Amino acid sequence: MNPSRPFIERPVATSLLMAAILIAGLVAFRLLPLSALPEVDYPTIQVTTSYPGASPEVMATTVTAPLEVQFGQMSQLDRMSSTSSSGSSVITLQFDLSLNLDVAEQEVQAAINAATSLLPTDLPAPPIYAKVNPADAPVLTLALTSDSLPLTEVESFGDQQLGQKISQLSGVGLVSISGGQKPAVRVLADNDRLASYGLSLNQVSSAIASANANGAKGAFDGPTRSYTIDANDQLLTADDYAHQIVAYQGGAPVRLADVATVIAGSENTELGAWWNRTPSVLLNVQRQPGANVISTVDRIKASLPQLTAAMPPGVSVKVVTDRTTGIRASVNDVEFELMLSIALVVAVIFVFLRSLAATFIASVAVPLSLVGAFAAMYLLGFSLNNLTLMAMTIATGFVVDDAIVMIENISRYIEAGETALQAALKGAAQIGFTIISLTVSLIAVLIPLLFMGDVVGRLFREFAITLAVTIVISAFVSLTLTPSLSALWLKRDDKVEESRFARRSKAVIDDVIARYDRALVWVLDRQAATILVAVGTLVLTVLLFLIIPKGLFPTQDTGVIEAVVEGPQAISYAGMARLQQRVGERLLGDRDVASLTSFIGVDGVNTTLNNGRMLINLAPFGHRTSAPNAILERLRSEAAQVPGARLYVRPVQDLTIDSSSGKTQYQFALQGADTASVTNWSNRLVQNLAGEAKLRNVSSDLQNEGQSAF
Repeated sequence: MNPSRPFIERPVATSLLMAAILIAGLVAFRLLPLSALPEVDYPTIQVTTSYPGASPEVMATTVTAPLEVQFGQMSQLDRMSSTSSSGSSVITLQFDLSLNLDVAEQEVQAAINAATSLLPTDLPAPPIYAKVNPADAPVLTLALTSDSLPLTEVESFGDQQLGQKISQLSGVGLVSISGGQKPAVRVLADNDRLASYGLSLNQVSSAIASANANGAKGAFDGPTRSYTIDANDQLLTADDYAHQIVAYQGGAPVRLADVATVIAGSENTELGAWWNRTPSVLLNVQRQPGANVISTVDRIKASLPQLTAAMPPGVSVKVVTDRTTGIRASVNDVEFELMLSIALVVAVIFVFLRSLAATFIASVAVPLSLVGAFAAMYLLGFSLNNLTLMAMTIATGFVVDDAIVMIENISRYIEAGETALQAALKGAAQIGFTIISLTVSLIAVLIPLLFMGDVVGRLFREFAITLAVTIVISAFVSLTLTPSLSALWLKRDDKVEESRFARRSKAVIDDVIARYDRALVWVLDRQAATILVAVGTLVLTVLLFLIIPKGLFPTQDTGVIEAVVEGPQAISYAGMARLQQRVGERLLGDRDVASLTSFIGVDGVNTTLNNGRMLINLAPFGHRTSAPNAILERLRSEAAQVPGARLYVRPVQDLTIDSSSGKTQYQFALQGADTASVTNWSNRLVQNLAGEAKLRNVSSDLQNEGQSAF
């Protein structure tokens, strides 16, 4: 059986088939999304509950615990963690990777509904949940600042105009705001004046709520026409609220301004953000899953002048963090390495074959296999990233093996006197099964990666499948196009003339073979020593494997560092704001720090008031004076000079498995213990761990402001 015969006898059809593969691959290459790493989506849902005025203990016992009881009954829930802070509860649910996130969302909603009767009746709003992906960091961060407008108006413009317009662009998945202060009317009641009128705070609250309801107003129904009253009596400004009548005393109205101070402020006064030293509102842009990250960022930057033209002149919009800078550099570098490897492979083929025709026939399998793999990647929903491009770089050395074996076997028959067509038919029939077996053996090496589960399996599946598809396409090309071209172009006298280069290269190869022969004879004469060296190498390999540092993925230098500033447990918002700014001042003074953004306050990202987060942008790679690890240590020491502050820093990675703040966390469980026992045991455990020489900054969640271990 000769699988290559139909293709050898039909060279035109074979050429058209290869052209179709080439065109399909080129079209798919333009459609493939571009990213740093493959998509690794975690089925993660975050449930947030707000209960203003409640202490962390109250949040833990009345909100977090009832919700966790219901969530714990859900199937395929791998991990549940919670943080209870002053007035806020955040529960993070991570499900099995095989679970559909839409199904998990329905189960979470059902669990929240079941826990409603167990939650406090005076919650201002029911628990809200959102699908999150810890590995999907913002690709672009914008800072909105103004010297003339208050931050409440800046936030309003950023949220309602700029944020909504950016979210409508292709490739943009989510636009979130950090440090945003939504405009609101704040009523500061005066207890003395309330008492003088005989009023209570509940009466004031009820009067405001009833007067501000936009309800049905009724209708006029006449003999010929009906008219529905469409009047909006909602209160919108502080002046409207100030004139609102709260009650009547002695026939005279008591207005809100008589018993309270009404001001135009922000909805949450304990949220703040800064760009360097300037108060600002931060817009974090995340891309859609599968979108081309570079095209998305370029599209946003191109539309910014038009989007900001409609904003007030006093508002300034700056791009403060662009995650695509490192992605562009890494992908461009891998693409260059891929082209360089192709050129080197072709050069090596020419040196050994010393025939232009044979070199072209063998080397044409390289671009066809790689470009054809692009079409398969598009159909499988893959992206162009460092791992898939690395798979193609590795495959460059594999894809020519089959073609070289085929050409060598056909050339053997031609040199024996056969015609090119007869040699191609005989050589392909003889070597076809060998090529198939070589392909199967190469793919068999990738089986562990293809069937690997969990996050590592998702991460390396694109690498393994891309490499396997490229090898399969190369085998197909070697069984079809290679013998077909050999039948047309290879001839007995087709070899190049013995030029100086050909003679020298042949002499070098012959010399290498002779040296190898002498070395092999020397080794075979000393078999005992050879075995001892092999055993020693194996033992040394095992020892080095045990000693060498281990990790899921190499540490990347993305030029961005994430930092968490931890203040004292009972610090106020104003104190934390001053502490955050002092730490920022110290870090901005570092010679390798270009800029930074920071924010404080309790939200979906930052769950405690005594923690503030920073995103530090380093100077360009060629302009730094120190290595990344040295910069991290220097930043820690600089922040340590600020009294009351502790800084946790880590480089921002393209792959983030855990969204914690860079701290190593240990989890212990006590069953059948009350709150006092848990507190006692946690304090004792912290003391024991802190006594270890290798551990620093040991604390429990109970010791951190706003956190609970329940």
